[in-house]
Amino acid sequence: MNDDFVDEELIEDNLIAQESVIITSDIGIMPGATVYQIRLLYSKESFYAVYQNTPLSSKDYVIIPTRYGQDLAQVLGIVHCNEDCVDIVCIERMATAEDLNRFEINQALEKEAFLIAKEKIEYYNLNMKLVTVHYLLNEPKILFFFVSDTRIDFRELVKDLVNIFKSRVELRQIGIRDEARIVEGMGVCGRGYCCHAISDRLKPVSIKMAKDQNLSLNSMKISGPCGRLLCCLAYEHNFYAEYQKNIPPESSYIRHVGRMWKIVDINVITGTALMADEDGRQLSVPLTAFEKKENDWYLNLPAHK
Repeated sequence: MNDDFVDEELIEDNLIAQESVIITSDIGIMPGATVYQIRLLYSKESFYAVYQNTPLSSKDYVIIPTRYGQDLAQVLGIVHCNEDCVDIVCIERMATAEDLNRFEINQALEKEAFLIAKEKIEYYNLNMKLVTVHYLLNEPKILFFFVSDTRIDFRELVKDLVNIFKSRVELRQIGIRDEARIVEGMGVCGRGYCCHAISDRLKPVSIKMAKDQNLSLNSMKISGPCGRLLCCLAYEHNFYAEYQKNIPPESSYIRHVGRMWKIVDINVITGTALMADEDGRQLSVPLTAFEKKENDWYLNLPAHK
């Protein structure tokens, strides 16, 4: 067997295109240059790109350089980008009919390779889950992406796959958030996964974000299908953080009509706060009724008897 075919390189989490796209941060953006957002078809990873030739339209297919070789991407649209933009890739050329036909042929080959590789993984009893398989567009190389909780010794598996496909083989370990973006699906909200449908730029998510949004800390309720904290916690956190600057914190006390009231619940969505006094009486008030004077909060409401 030719050892040139074997490549056992791994990546830890976060991911395919961030590692695979040849980024050209120092190309500079000429004043008035058009910057596009494009997406690699096999990984669903998007990034910014420039093209020196004819203008591109949404849904056009282009060829870009990656660390694995040339590959196919789709134009998502034009983005407004200033001179501070980084991570810009240069589009090599428009995709031809031959490129698109080759891509379709590869998709059929990838399905077959996926089944074969899955059988081999089971045969070697390896603790890894195969996510997707990708044939490079114009090079004899096959990429197998998988997730695993541990490092895997897959040398025998690689040798087997090389013998079967007579091509270079790479096994690439990715994170479970990346898996969710690639395979896509429906979230608990009934819409497509945030990481696939909204933004593939994975942001750090913390339990503090759930606390700041007054959500239940039940892991089943604030975790996505991937088992990690919901991406939308990060997307919405800035709104909650800014909004909370203008309202008193939960559990604080407010004097109203000669009595002390404790804020027991704040609902940013409905714009209301629930207060209770020492006798157990409750009062629901709009958040817009709170005013802060110096360092104290006041309730600007008509007196309630």
